[in-house]
Amino acid sequence: MKRHLVRKGDGSFTELTESELKKELEEGTKDAADRAKVQPLAHDELEFLYDIFTYPSKFASVAMGNEVILTYDAATLKLRRVGVSTHRIQSLQVYEKLLGADTLEFDHVDYSFKPVKPIITFEQPELEQALLVTTLPLFYGAQPNLGLYNQPDGPCPNPGDLFAAGKIKEAQESQEQAVEYAVNDLVEVGSAMYESGADGINFDTTGAAGDTDFLATLKAVEILRTKYPRMCIEVGMAGEFVLGMHGGLSYDGVRLAGLYPHKQVELAQKAGVTIFGPVVNTKTDRSVPWNCARAVTFIKECVKISKIPIHADMGMGVGGLPMVDHPPTDAVSRASKAMVEITRLDGL
Repeated sequence: MKRHLVRKGDGSFTELTESELKKELEEGTKDAADRAKVQPLAHDELEFLYDIFTYPSKFASVAMGNEVILTYDAATLKLRRVGVSTHRIQSLQVYEKLLGADTLEFDHVDYSFKPVKPIITFEQPELEQALLVTTLPLFYGAQPNLGLYNQPDGPCPNPGDLFAAGKIKEAQESQEQAVEYAVNDLVEVGSAMYESGADGINFDTTGAAGDTDFLATLKAVEILRTKYPRMCIEVGMAGEFVLGMHGGLSYDGVRLAGLYPHKQVELAQKAGVTIFGPVVNTKTDRSVPWNCARAVTFIKECVKISKIPIHADMGMGVGGLPMVDHPPTDAVSRASKAMVEITRLDGL
């Protein structure tokens, strides 16, 4: 019986028979459907996925005419991550002129709004210089990162310590205080960089600190949308569902804890988000076909619900890709093709 070479969620190779591969795809979509209470992939969509993962060539691509926009987070940091010592502006030029990017993102090495705030006057002129030598839309990006507002780094009592001591109410009050601090920083930095010429602001890895993180971002987006009606605001999530670190927070009457992508995007739209980046986490002990079928199921429903462009996060351990620093081309191309041609999203 023929066996097909596929990746696992940790990046290693494994072999699956025809029946095993089909079972992985079926179980992957069923897992997502059960968790998010959405419809699983149809039979023809599972057959399409099967064809993608049995395609003999190393690289798979979308059909001509099905190409989508590619957006990048932390672009100026990623060349340095692989040991290429370039200036931030040079990194943007490499992405634009050599890698064929569709959008660019300027960012600071700390990549969080709180540490950027004290040095914003240094970031503004460098952004302006980057705008002079690039053509593509240039975002300014960072993480809301509510964890930075906790002691010893921030002003708020550490909710983790308070929870451990059984002080639930005090922990929740500390988190609520952190939300207010964060909203001020997100709005101040976002405003300053937009007024310096940024084509948009990207709130990346939103929800990393749970429902407080998501709430702070939604509130900041709401304020920025009122101040700048034409501002492009992208929100990329940190995980497939919102962690209930507080548990009692809501936005527009909707409890935030436990929301999956198709529910997250509804609130993002209400707040004024322009582009939404949903995330689906990878399970490392399952195959890439399983993870891919699962991710596509989540994102398909998100696209169906959304009235704004969806740019699904595809990278190190999300979007059906292996949990490795540099995801292999065979897995990236197959997961990307599946995501684009089944969900009909707007970008990756």
